[in-house]
Amino acid sequence: MLIQRATLLDGATVDIRVGARIEEVGQRLTAQRGEAVLDAGGAAVLPGLHDHHVHLRSAASALNSLSVGPPSVRTKDQLTQALTQAVPGPDGWIRAVDYHESVAGELNRATLDAVLAHVPVRVQHRSGALWVLNSVALGRVGLAGHPDGRLRSADPWADALQRRESDLAELSRRITAKGVTGVTDATPDLDVNDLVSLMMAHRSGEFRPGVRLLAPGKKILHDDRLDLTALTEWIRDRHRLGQPVAVHCVTAAQLVVTIAALRDAGSHPLDRIEHAAVVPEDNLADLAELGVTIVTQPNFVSERGDQYLTDVPAEEVDQLWRVASLRSAKIPVALSTDMPFGDGDPWAAMRAAVSRTTPSGIVLNGDECVTPRAALTMFLGWSDRPDRPRTVEIGEPGDLCVLSEPPAMALAELDAELVAATLIRGELVYFAM
Repeated sequence: MLIQRATLLDGATVDIRVGARIEEVGQRLTAQRGEAVLDAGGAAVLPGLHDHHVHLRSAASALNSLSVGPPSVRTKDQLTQALTQAVPGPDGWIRAVDYHESVAGELNRATLDAVLAHVPVRVQHRSGALWVLNSVALGRVGLAGHPDGRLRSADPWADALQRRESDLAELSRRITAKGVTGVTDATPDLDVNDLVSLMMAHRSGEFRPGVRLLAPGKKILHDDRLDLTALTEWIRDRHRLGQPVAVHCVTAAQLVVTIAALRDAGSHPLDRIEHAAVVPEDNLADLAELGVTIVTQPNFVSERGDQYLTDVPAEEVDQLWRVASLRSAKIPVALSTDMPFGDGDPWAAMRAAVSRTTPSGIVLNGDECVTPRAALTMFLGWSDRPDRPRTVEIGEPGDLCVLSEPPAMALAELDAELVAATLIRGELVYFAM
């Protein structure tokens, strides 16, 4: 394809010939025989966005799941109404997502049985690390004797839980419409079948964006099971194989243990820390020294910020979802959405990084705001080096996002509605009619 009158982020207006890679960038290029032409009309053309931390199967399944958390559900009565009015899926299950304790406290099998006793119900916590099943659902997965129906992702029950077929094709359509041309799946403990399935979905065209997998090098930490020795040995074993690690850290305690383990085991240039939801001031220098990349999600400020202001001690609010201070400390940083546990719109995540505004309009930790250009750049990184932005140059991948406005206007709005076309390996996979 030949893209004419494209404006790059540096303001240059060029024509771009693109296939699997960018073949030519210049002025007044002539279309070759049989070559499709797209006139950008002076609008911005940039590398396709890469969402650096998502959960593909969960995101695809969530498209047809019931949301039972804020803002759609806020009270126990609303939860009861949502579950009782839900229509079970083709497998007979009601599968709900996004639950938070602010709605009706900690759920268990008894509380769900009181709402629905004869239909299998599975409610996933918004963290993605906890499922609550009612009694009939527990019986379906061979766990009828489970004491409370609260099943954690790290527990050995996981293989028993039924997996519903997910619609990766629909998920692909939705995210390519936002200019996404690649994702990094951060789901831990994927087995060989999971890995092959995702790769085949991409190769067959069911899921168009490129896929990078963190498993088996991804580990989730839990505060009640922190083991510095075990984590250090796991990191050391991965590094001996020449492989990097990605460690899930959402609390200060998890971050401190991870820093200590990386210091002891030694770091790999591609090591990552996922989330870094809480970063005490004292740890900024530690992270800079290690050179570890932080992949974080400021979208949670705009999605859950009011809850943080209620739940998090006031003296710790300035440690939440840092971005600007990480960059100032020369720590490699990239952004992601954590879809489906966060909203999968990367443009909304960029706006959150710029404004730090909660749902009620409060600015949470305004010192961590970044410029629109910086926010966009943190979604342009390579899949294996998220902090290093790709560019529109000869030889770069033919994954491009064409907007409907020039760069200055696009950066002022940071809106997915501006995406006019998305190309993957030079093929048009989305075009706004």
